[in-house]
Formats: sequence, structure tokens, C-alpha cells
Amino acid sequence: MTVPRCRLILFTRYPVPGRTKTRLIPRLGAEGAAALQREMTAHGVGTMRPLRAHGIELEVRFDGADTMTMRRWLGGRLRYAWQGQGDLGERMHRVFEEAFTAGFERVVVIGSDCPGLSARHLLEAFDQLGSSDLVLGPAVDGGYYLIGLRRPAPGLFQRMEWGGAGVTAETLHRAGTLGLRFACLEPLADVDRPEDLRIWEEAWRRGSTLAVVIPTLNEAAHLVPTLRAVAVGEPEEVIVADGGSTDGTANIAESLGARVVQADRGRACQMNAGAAACSGGTLLFLHADTAPPADYRACVRGALGRPGVVAGAFRFALRETVRGRRWIERLVALRCRVFAAPYGDQGLFLRRECFEVLGGFPEWPILEDVELVRRLKGLGRLHLDSASAVTSGRRWQRRGLWRTTLINRRIMLGYHLGLPPERLKRLYD
Repeated sequence: MTVPRCRLILFTRYPVPGRTKTRLIPRLGAEGAAALQREMTAHGVGTMRPLRAHGIELEVRFDGADTMTMRRWLGGRLRYAWQGQGDLGERMHRVFEEAFTAGFERVVVIGSDCPGLSARHLLEAFDQLGSSDLVLGPAVDGGYYLIGLRRPAPGLFQRMEWGGAGVTAETLHRAGTLGLRFACLEPLADVDRPEDLRIWEEAWRRGSTLAVVIPTLNEAAHLVPTLRAVAVGEPEEVIVADGGSTDGTANIAESLGARVVQADRGRACQMNAGAAACSGGTLLFLHADTAPPADYRACVRGALGRPGVVAGAFRFALRETVRGRRWIERLVALRCRVFAAPYGDQGLFLRRECFEVLGGFPEWPILEDVELVRRLKGLGRLHLDSASAVTSGRRWQRRGLWRTTLINRRIMLGYHLGLPPERLKRLYD
């Protein structure tokens, strides 16, 4: 079956003080209004990026800067183009025409001032265009935060009174007149006036909440230092996803303030269950024997705030004195630097939307972290933090340096050759 070509376009303006979000200047000042524009546009781009996993091309249509400036600001793997002259209707008509001329079959345009817009809404919009000519995301103030088409419709945009309370109603009336089948998404609020600022503040608060998810199976001997290290960062949620421990792991977790979720055995299944049980806008996945750095929360926030970054991990360090310890740590650092390929024992963190759009961890018996990282790299950059997550060296202690290294290399070779995960698990065991 042929997959339709889809393009998602974000309209925004470079945040120059005094020229962006002017209706908010009386409350925030020129610098504050520009800072808000910067934050909301970065938020919008972060919402868009996961859709690359569905083969959707992403474009930013900008005003007030040049392409190089926009790319430095918002990162790579996006197409950038100037909005051009004319009012909003003329500019939107132009981008739709260009996209359809280039062969795209479903085209969606969004603004940068609707913090409630999620990847789920965007995917729903493209899905609706499978059976509708027009999809509209109505804003509560009478405008719209999203419009999508699957064929040109210039009559929708001509001589519209933009900014008025009747834009959505007039657009739907015109759609009916033009014989367009249309569908609507749920209404959302955008941020245009001072009284709307609470909407952004709530969205920012929700998105900045952190949930730490720890899969366990008989980890009573290692869990206490991990949970104590996690508590230092004061995350909103700590979820221990237990796969049926019989050594008191669950009781230890609860005694230290974690919420225990019972899940089917298997690290991937457990981590997916833990993520589903929490509401954090940002997720940090830790192994039960891995302690994050003391300032891990600031590290996570700083990393995910960088242009183009979709996920990250910490530097690898071993806790115990293991033969060849420094050699192991240097090899891992080299792998991360050259291939941007951290593993789960380095603590993987990412935005919830990216995690959900990718479908979570693939429920494999092994290498679920490697596969998730591979998929994430298709969406944007991975950040390798300089702070260390300290993990147990029990694998090397139990099997020895050379045997453990040889097994790991065999497993990764098999993975790159496409061997089934079940066979790789047998090789590991």
C-alpha cells in the first residue's frame, strides 16, 4: 500500500523584542514577550519532531530572520523557508500551493502559540485527511490553531478578517460552499493576550514534570542506593515497575517513597508499564543498579532544551573496582562520542511525546534500549551529558572482562545483522 506524502508546517516569527507577541508587551515587556515567543516556538518544534517517525516532512515557515539564524535557533532535520509577503491568508495559501505542487498529498499548518497542541492531535489531523478535504483545529477564541488540506482551496483564505472571533465559523461556512468535506479536532486555547498567560504557565509546568521509571526483578541488594540518589533530584514521580520479585524489592521501594507497579516480566514490558502508570512530561529510565548524578534533574532539563535534542543519557561510570574499569569506561565513552549510542545503564531520558509516538520500548527480551535509541536518532539529536550515572559492575565481576566484552560484541554484531531478539537473548544467556 502506498503511504501518502505528508508535510507539517509551523508558522512562526523570530523573537525580536518589540516585534513579536506585541499584545503581551504591556504585561511582559518587549524582552519578556520575545522570550515567550522563543519558548513557545521551541515547544512547538518539540511537538513536531516525533512525527518524523511516521515519515512526515517537517517545515518551519518563518519571518524576521534568515535561514541560517533559524537553523541555529531551532536545530537541524527541519526544512526552513521564508513565509513571504502578504497577509496571513495569502501566506497560508502560498505554502499549501507549494506543498501540493511538490507532490504532497496531505498538508497541515499550525501556529506556535497553542501550548496544548500535542503530537496526538497532529497525527489525528493527518488521519482525518484520509477521508476529509479539510481538517480544522478550532481555538476557543473563535480562530483556529491548525488547518489541514488534501487539495488546494484558495477560497478559504481570501479576504478573511484574521484575528476576529468568527474565523472558524466563516472557514467552515466557506468549506461547505466549496463542497469540501471537513472534520474538526477538539477546541484548544492559544496564547494571545495577557489573560492567556496562565495557559502557557500550566503547559510549561505539566511538560517540566519528571517521572523516574525503574524496572526491577529481585533487586533488593541494589535498589536502596539508587532510590536515595533519585530522591535528591526531587522528581514528581518515582515508579518501580516490578516483574515479580520474591526478595522484598517491592517493600523496599514503597518504604523509600516509590510507587510500585506490577508488570509482566521483561525489562521492556516493565518500563512501558511504568511509563503508562505515570503522568510526567519528561521520562527518565534507570536500571535498578544505576544511580544518576546528583544534579540529574538540571542536566535533563538543560539537555532537552537544546536545539534539535530529542533525548539523552549520562556518562557511563562503574561503581566497583573492576579489572579493566578505566578501559571499559573509556570504550563506552568512545562509542557514545562516535556513534551517539548510549545504553540503558546510562539512564535514558526523553520527552513523553517522543516516547509515545515511537510506541515505547520494543518489547524484546534484550536490546530494547539499543533499538529505542536507534529510532530516536531518526527524530533528532541525542545529548550525551558529561555528568556520570554510576552503575554496578556485577556483569564484569561475574563473567570477567574479556568474556563480558566478547559476549557484548557478539550480541551487537547479531543485532546489526538482523538476528531475531529471541536468538540474541539465548546468545547472551
